[in-house]
Amino acid sequence: MSRHALSALFAPDSFTAFVISKAEVEDIAMIDLYALTSPNVQKIYIMLEETKLPYKEHFVDVWKGEQYNPDFIKINPNSKIPVIVDHEGPGGKPYTVFESGAILIYLAEKTGKFIPKDTVKKYDVLQWLMFQLTGVGPMFGQFTYFKLFGPKDNSNSMPRYQTEVKRLYEVMEKRLARSPYLGGDEYSIADIATFPWTRNHDMQGVKWEDNPNLARWFKSIDERPAVKAALAKVGAIKSNRDTASEDQRDRFFNRGRYARA
Repeated sequence: MSRHALSALFAPDSFTAFVISKAEVEDIAMIDLYALTSPNVQKIYIMLEETKLPYKEHFVDVWKGEQYNPDFIKINPNSKIPVIVDHEGPGGKPYTVFESGAILIYLAEKTGKFIPKDTVKKYDVLQWLMFQLTGVGPMFGQFTYFKLFGPKDNSNSMPRYQTEVKRLYEVMEKRLARSPYLGGDEYSIADIATFPWTRNHDMQGVKWEDNPNLARWFKSIDERPAVKAALAKVGAIKSNRDTASEDQRDRFFNRGRYARA
């Protein structure tokens, strides 16, 4: 996307959350990050801090429904965060990437960091990245919904998701008994993807004192300067989560009048 096109997209009559001034258009960061505070977003903050790529934050308050604004849907037709726009993408042209796993792979390959070049080691990392994307993220997310936001009568749901959350932690504990990091000997995008989802392990019913390998792994990542910097930025973000109306919550969770069932 050219600078002229950016000026048009973020013109004064566009959605205010995404407005960029003319002065800012002349000095665009390499990466635009569309974000808020979820674990999936935290992954990308960590990756950007680790790789030291210059980026600019654009907050999309999903608790207000801003992800459904037409201007944002132009960036991600799936109306989800995170999204990045790399203004120095393939061939020197702007390139948009959505879905957190795709963003991690893209940034790893762009920078040559946190993904091995050796084919076997690379696929060791990618397997554990997929483990997070298809297991940890969905199951931990459903557990959180039913524990914090779901109906009070969820006696069928909670045992199902609590059991699966603990099973997934058991898989990681066993893996980390044999390997310093999830993807192998080196810290990688598999760890970056998984770490944010384990930050609420106590709420998820898992104690580090019962999982020494997870505890060691978590501490080694939590102490990284880039991780500290990323989480500090996330911690400073304000959202409508705690003050969202019931209708806003229903829209966020696709329930009530927003349900398609």
